Amino acid sequence: MANHKSAIKRIRSNEKRRVLNKYQHKTTRNAIKALRDVTKKKEAEKLTSGVFNMIDKLAKKNIIHSNKAANLKSGLQSFVNAL
Repeated sequence: MANHKSAIKRIRSNEKRRVLNKYQHKTTRNAIKALRDVTKKKEAEKLTSGVFNMIDKLAKKNIIHSNKAANLKSGLQSFVNAL
């Protein structure tokens, strides 16, 4: 167990960040799945910008690696173009 006041505070703040990061990551994954389930090109194009924004935010906050974000966006764009 932590002995210093700052270490105790760091444990609390890390837990808050962990929960928030988990929520944001799961929400983005669900949005990606929803985009992949769409069968109409118009609907997919509407959802694409929102999903890309979510992915970019995760990469900016280092929740996911920037290369992974680029790969996800590339794959999703290929999927939308193929519709």
